[in-house]
Amino acid sequence: MSETTKYIFVTGGVASSLGKGIISASLAKLLQARGFSVTIQKLDPYLNVDPGTLNPYEHGECYVTEDGAETDLDLGHYERFLNTPTSQANNVTTGRIYQSVISKERRGDYLGKTVQVIPHITNEIKEHIQLLGNTKKYDFVITEIGGTVGDIESLPFIEAIRQLKWELPKDVLFIHLTLIPYLAASGELKTKPTQHSVKMLLEYGVQPDILVCRTEHNLSPEIRSKVARFCNVDIEAVIESIDAETIYDVPLLMQNERLDQVVLKHLNIPLNGEPNLTVWKDFLNKFKNPKSQITIGLIGKYVELKDSYKSIAEAIIHAGAINECKVNVKWIHSESITEENIDKKLGKLRGILVAPGFGTRGINGKILAIKYARENKVPFFGICLGMQCAVIEFARNVLGHKNANTVEIDKNTAAPVIDIMEEQKNLQEMGGTMRLGTYPCNIKDKSKAYDVYQKHDIEERHRHRYEFNSKYLNEFETNGMVATGINPENNLVEIVEIKEHPWFVAVQFHPEYKSTVENPHPLFVNFIKAAEKWKVESKTTAQEA
Repeated sequence: MSETTKYIFVTGGVASSLGKGIISASLAKLLQARGFSVTIQKLDPYLNVDPGTLNPYEHGECYVTEDGAETDLDLGHYERFLNTPTSQANNVTTGRIYQSVISKERRGDYLGKTVQVIPHITNEIKEHIQLLGNTKKYDFVITEIGGTVGDIESLPFIEAIRQLKWELPKDVLFIHLTLIPYLAASGELKTKPTQHSVKMLLEYGVQPDILVCRTEHNLSPEIRSKVARFCNVDIEAVIESIDAETIYDVPLLMQNERLDQVVLKHLNIPLNGEPNLTVWKDFLNKFKNPKSQITIGLIGKYVELKDSYKSIAEAIIHAGAINECKVNVKWIHSESITEENIDKKLGKLRGILVAPGFGTRGINGKILAIKYARENKVPFFGICLGMQCAVIEFARNVLGHKNANTVEIDKNTAAPVIDIMEEQKNLQEMGGTMRLGTYPCNIKDKSKAYDVYQKHDIEERHRHRYEFNSKYLNEFETNGMVATGINPENNLVEIVEIKEHPWFVAVQFHPEYKSTVENPHPLFVNFIKAAEKWKVESKTTAQEA
């Protein structure tokens, strides 16, 4: 353990989406595997206070922490890699920074001073950066700065970390992630974009200590030497980040490049042996060497942008690995499903997962998919809106309430089997006002849920405004859909099952948020296991489309 918290900043240049989050998480994993305590935070330059009100097409999935913060999807990567929870303090937007500064100005906290970007905004950024280091002892706080160097909106963050370097000269390290493109016409890797990116960073007063270079081809010693010479870094600090088969390969690739060793050397911290990555390597071995293969369908309304369901996709990978099964995910837009084509679209699937979402678009397709899974005994897993659609489908087609609906879609429905939560009815502001974060749930005996969790008391994360209308509970349970998970504080239904079905489980919460490499979520593990078993029992072929 280091005497003081060390702050590592990861910036990006040349292009966005180079993988700052994965590099940050991979470095954190290597340091954690060496016995250090590590956390990661994300600074996002947009003016939204949080991504909670953003359309998934704009920003991908909104990830929810245990304490109810709606955050950037990169926090999901942090948790999946480190197997430790994040919090509100791990994600800060420009919107939150300005909101805090303006609130202080309105209260008179600045004693009549003119409020400016420097020092007030930059001081606020520095306070947020150091919050994790000051309130809970970490050896390392890794901070990923969103966007790329040169973006106007990122400038206050860059200035803040420049100041921190001078205030904490022995405790701050800069990593710059950049691109070395390959030009097929000339058959060359080109270093000029990286040189210009570093030059721009230098103009802002920040000298990177380490360069992580994304590339499609291996970097030759000559290329590394050239980058080091022109960018003022040691040659050992030019790290190759070549395209990987899976994001879970990246920690091992970074270990091969000695990224963790270079970081520790720069910060004058002893190496103390090698990282212990036994569990990680075991996961990768199972993931890459499956003993079986199945195809499941993910039914959603945002499937064009797969990042909208990032945590679900990763949870399926975790569950597939532990089952030593390759899970092929067929992404199906719920709007494309009709009664005429449903057999063609769903007929070869061995499991059906209906994803979360908001609004009316695509609801009918989700309900049709659930009816297909229920009637054909295909293993089914519904999450959040997926559970609500399962309730609506059962009410319409089993209970006979042909107009059953959620009041989110039809406020005047004659059978509001899904209703808005009481505390949500008078809210005016949309941002940060849903039922968010971790809540308890009691699980009933002799249920699929108990078989999955092997305990009665669980806690799961939520993000919703609407719930099962308990006025209909007796009618549902009498006809075969039972509530097997109940919130003990307000009696809200959290899990429903159909007993006369091989595996039909729907949950109001978001189990995908808690699935990690080291602890795959048991609901996903059992869903994949059930899909595998159903494949065998139904005597389908071994190879799936």
